[in-house]
Amino acid sequence: MRIPLPKLRELAEALRAVFGRRFTTRFPKAVDSVDPNFRGMLEFIDEKCMCCGACSQVCPTNARELVVDRDKGMMRSIHHAERCIYCGQCVLYCPTKALKHTTDFDASRTERSADWETSVEKELAYCESCGEPFAARQQLLHIAHRVGDLVSSNPTLFLTLYEDQGLALPAQPGRGEEMPYRSGLMRVLCPECRRKVYLHEEWGY
Repeated sequence: MRIPLPKLRELAEALRAVFGRRFTTRFPKAVDSVDPNFRGMLEFIDEKCMCCGACSQVCPTNARELVVDRDKGMMRSIHHAERCIYCGQCVLYCPTKALKHTTDFDASRTERSADWETSVEKELAYCESCGEPFAARQQLLHIAHRVGDLVSSNPTLFLTLYEDQGLALPAQPGRGEEMPYRSGLMRVLCPECRRKVYLHEEWGY
């Protein structure tokens, strides 16, 4: 009886599979090393993050969220790991490189729990006119340092910078009351109140 050639090739392949080198790993008992560029679990670098919200804007699965905690006076950037697809868009577009991929790939869980979420908090900046929070103070300081001498053109930026350096009094959140004429220019204001102040005090509208 003549054995067809394809059958011989299959037999040879079976023998190589039985007696040859194993291609599987012993995970989870033994974890193999991964490439340094592997896009694993994400991690915040707390001192760099300024809670600007850039990561939440580019995330395609809404795995990142920017939350204003009025009770604590903090801006919180949250990463919901169970929604993340590890595409790396948040890492790519973070202006301060405050996010990085780790080599940790074991994200299996038997139930959803609090340890799925990681977050970082930064102090809020409040408008001295309407009293609403509009950014994290660290974000304003970051912009102030980046623009250099041009910081003098924006009172919100240079007042926040001077306060941080101990050269100005802390900003006091407003209550929505009308401010005396031309007193609004040199205050920490949200973009909407800044627009209204300029229209009123510079153009009379």
